[in-house]
Amino acid sequence: MPSLGEKTFNCEKELTLAIIGGKWKMLVLWHLGKEGTKRFGELKTLIPGITQRMLVNQLRELEDHLIVHREVYPVVPPKVEYSLTEHGRSLMPILETMYEWGKEYMENVLGEPADDL
Repeated sequence: MPSLGEKTFNCEKELTLAIIGGKWKMLVLWHLGKEGTKRFGELKTLIPGITQRMLVNQLRELEDHLIVHREVYPVVPPKVEYSLTEHGRSLMPILETMYEWGKEYMENVLGEPADDL
């Protein structure tokens, strides 16, 4: 069985959802994957509704799982940039498929126009 730290999962799908699941992680990954390297403030602006604390937590978790890379530059004031690692970039086809599925569902099942990101 796959494991992540002290947590063991019943299958690989459960592991994947533990790493990228939740309300905010996929949005962070989407913006980094589609728009490239971003600073913290840029990500906060791109994700309305996320608190500073939650964004810090989500970025730390993604960094711990080697999905996001955090680059700290030795300047004053401090400059920190976030980007996807190779593992993070490998998630983009999955996120794009989820986006397309959600768009189709919104338009054809819910009857609402989808927002194009």
